[in-house]
Amino acid sequence: MKPMILTLLLFSWLAAQRPPEDPLRDILFPPEIVIQHQQAVGLSDDQKNRLKVQVRQAQLKFTELQWTLQDEMEHLVSLLKQSKVDEKQAGLQLDKVLAAEHEIKRAQLMLLIGIKNNLTPAQQEQLRELVEKSKAR
Repeated sequence: MKPMILTLLLFSWLAAQRPPEDPLRDILFPPEIVIQHQQAVGLSDDQKNRLKVQVRQAQLKFTELQWTLQDEMEHLVSLLKQSKVDEKQAGLQLDKVLAAEHEIKRAQLMLLIGIKNNLTPAQQEQLRELVEKSKAR
């Protein structure tokens, strides 16, 4: 009886640990969704060109930011591998890692905002509907 109760408790705990819904999912559109539905929403050539430029610029920025994050993380790991960790130095290095992560998230959000601003309200609504339809499948 006890193993069954423990198993039920474990499953109920795991079910409660699901990640929360993305609150931005219905507000912003990743580039792959816009590209996938470009004909359905009637993207103009000008909109397509702006989207291409935005994505290219973001890819360059993301590459640079990933290098920075990796460098900072490697430095933090090397500090933490020492037999006696300098807390102040490790804390400062953690701040650098978190700052790099912050810049990546900021760049991601700025890309999504730029994509949304490139779309008309009607196109945004069409994309929402298309995304909902694809989720229902």
